[in-house]
Amino acid sequence: MEQKPATDPGIPTPRPATSEVSAPPPQRRHVRVGVIIGVVAVLGIAAAGGRYYLLNVAPYESTDDAFVESYVTYVSPRVSGPVVRLLVNDNQRVKAGDVLVEIDPRDYQTQSNQAGADLAAAQSHLLQARAQITVDQAKAEQQQAAVAVAQAIAERAEADRKRYESVQSPAISASQFDLAKSQAKSGAASVEVARDQAKAAAAQLDLDRAEVETAEAQVQQAQARLEQAALNLSYTKVLAPKDGRVTRRTIEEGAFVQTGQDLLAIVPDQLWVVANFKETQLTRMRPGQPVIIRIDAYPDREFKGKVDSLQAGSGARFSLLPPENAVGNFVKVVQRVPVKIIFDEPLNESELDIAPGMSVEPKVRVK
Repeated sequence: MEQKPATDPGIPTPRPATSEVSAPPPQRRHVRVGVIIGVVAVLGIAAAGGRYYLLNVAPYESTDDAFVESYVTYVSPRVSGPVVRLLVNDNQRVKAGDVLVEIDPRDYQTQSNQAGADLAAAQSHLLQARAQITVDQAKAEQQQAAVAVAQAIAERAEADRKRYESVQSPAISASQFDLAKSQAKSGAASVEVARDQAKAAAAQLDLDRAEVETAEAQVQQAQARLEQAALNLSYTKVLAPKDGRVTRRTIEEGAFVQTGQDLLAIVPDQLWVVANFKETQLTRMRPGQPVIIRIDAYPDREFKGKVDSLQAGSGARFSLLPPENAVGNFVKVVQRVPVKIIFDEPLNESELDIAPGMSVEPKVRVK
């Protein structure tokens, strides 16, 4: 019989080798999975961030140095006087042609009445001058006729004198001959007198024509004074030059206002944005590019607009005291250039209270 080798109970019996590799502990497996998930998450966040940058940051240029702008119209009277009626309140909406302020019209009404009376007097003087021309024209024609009559009488008297002088007859006395000579001389003198009177009548007619021209000029002057007085009377009602809202009202009823004094301002409905971009942001900016506009007063609203134009010069260049760069301690500073941005659609003033000076953040799509 075959005997089994004896084994020492104190020595461990070796296990037979197996072909299978043992699995890692569960704790190490969880760490590896967590690392993989973290890497994937980081890559996903990076991809999302990159996509956001490419879609929402890289194609745009934005600034927070931007404000709503408008042409504010200051209303001033064209005549002076006390205010008798004030027809608007602060921040009230008005239409073009609405009466805003009424100045006491009594002095200007009196001036208009006086100008009307002066015009009537000038027109009467003109009619009189024209009538005088008719009268003096008739006198001139009468004097011309008198010249013709005197000429005929003088010619007859001269003919009688020559006939008496040529006739040698004792039947003609010396007194008759002398009478013929005197009548001839008298006729000639009468002709000269008639001619002088005709010249005087013609000169008077010329004076009458000049008087008519003077009277016509006086009528035109009186007409101009009447029109000016009527204008001054109409200026006592100060009208709104355009649609908008009343702001900066500085007068009350009873106040005496002077010509050219600022009474109030009207902010029209036409608004736009002036954004002061850095000069380094203008490389790809062009008129017509779309703009997303956010107004600080309405953070939940987005408005669409477009670039209208870029100012031909930086803001510092047109400031009250432009910088003097030709100095030894020059420090380069990035300049800002105003860019005008207009809204694509009119703002709904019934819902939004947007006014000049409000802060804006525009984003211009330059790519």
